[in-house]
Formats: sequence, structure tokens, C-alpha cells
Amino acid sequence: MFDRFLRHLLGHKKTLASFGASDIESFWLADDTSGHGISTRMRYLKLLDRMCRHLVYAGIRHSNPASEMALAGRWPDADPTPLFLPEEADVRLQEYVAAAAMIEDVPALCACAIVALLLATGITAAECQDARSVDLHTEASPPYLHVPARGSRPARTVELPAFALPALTRWQQRRPTLQIEGALLFSMRARGTPVTVATLGNVVRSALLAIKFEAEDLSPRVLRNTYGRRLLLAGVPMEEVAKRMGLTSHRTCERLLLTIDPA
Repeated sequence: MFDRFLRHLLGHKKTLASFGASDIESFWLADDTSGHGISTRMRYLKLLDRMCRHLVYAGIRHSNPASEMALAGRWPDADPTPLFLPEEADVRLQEYVAAAAMIEDVPALCACAIVALLLATGITAAECQDARSVDLHTEASPPYLHVPARGSRPARTVELPAFALPALTRWQQRRPTLQIEGALLFSMRARGTPVTVATLGNVVRSALLAIKFEAEDLSPRVLRNTYGRRLLLAGVPMEEVAKRMGLTSHRTCERLLLTIDPA
């Protein structure tokens, strides 16, 4: 969270010592944060409030622009309904990435592979940024993605469904010919640096708009929720779904389960 806010400040030529309330407001309008719900915004405000209080105490800042915002903010009374692709939209996106895998344009193929991986595995945007070429095993039986441990999330293995294999296999074949430095599966071309959160957001947004799906949030989070809900619809136990998604609690799965008609 802090890293994302810091990148926002750097992009607007501000520092931790100089940003103000207007910079926090503009942060909510950024492409990769505009879809954040009330609870996520409150977590950001609490983080910024604590940080600014510390900087004021250390003599680095003279004021705390997050203080009044944090006091005025309120935690939501109930969890919002998670956004996901309905079953027919999920199928359309699967067909879209399978067909797009045949394109020759390298950036378009990379974007297609990113969407395929997110939709097929339910990994987070951060996990997608960190994914390495050696983690993807399309030739295995069954094919799978190894997701290394990250924070409180343990390492896990996620099986790859058939719809994602054309795009991922083709990207695996093309990537070695592009002279990209480093071990990352997806990177900013030759530099080998991770793709940015904004880039991932734009890639997912473009794919969703291409299948004519529109919602207030078109971020990778929608694909993660769609993955979890798809497993629940298939009858996979909630505990197993949480494990495959790297969740430390069942709360997200419980919220997704409430979107499914018991009949």
C-alpha cells in the first residue's frame, strides 16, 4: 500500500515531506486505485495518518494532511458485494484470450498472456508482477503455476485450465527471442523490470471492454474474484478455494458464496 502511494507522489513530483490533502484526493482518481472500496480507502488513510504523525514528530513535516480525513472517514457497516464476471462473461473472456493468442504483435500477445494467467489462476496483481518464467509449467501434466510464498501467503501450486494454455504457451515460446533481461515472466520489455500496477490495470480493462463488460471496477481484482467464484460454482469446497487463492481466511470465499443462488 505504501509503495503504491509513494509511486503516485513521485509521479506528481511530490515527496513525503511536501504532499498535501489534494494529493491524497488525486490518489483516489488514479487508474489503479479508482476502484478501491470504502474499507480499502480507510486502511490507506489510517496508514497515512500514522506515517504523517511520525514525520511531524521527527520534524520532517509541519502538518498532517491525513488527520482530518481519517477522523471523518467511516468503516463500512457491511462488506460490499465483490465484483466478478457473470458466468457468460467469464466464458467470453476465456474465448477472447484463447483467440487472441494467435496474434503476432508482441505487446498484444504479452497482454493476452497476462489476462489469461490472472483469469486462470486467481493470483493477485502483485503475484503476477513477481511471477518468473521458471514458475510457469505449461508442459507438465497437469500444467500449473508455482506461486512462491509472499508475506502471510504460503507457497502454492495452481493448476492451469485449458483455455489459458494457448496464450501462455505462445508467450513462453516468444519471450526468449526478445532479449529480455531478468527472470520475470512479464516485464517492461528489455529492461527486465516488473510491469507496473497501472499497466496490469490497463491490460485487464482493455480486455474486459473488448468483450463488452463494463463495471465500476475493471481491475485484476475482478478476475481474481471470478476465479474463486468459478471454483465455488464447480463445487470446490470453500477451504480448498481459499487455499488455491492463497487466502489466510475464508472471508472472501464467504462473500463470493453469497453471490451464488443456492438452487
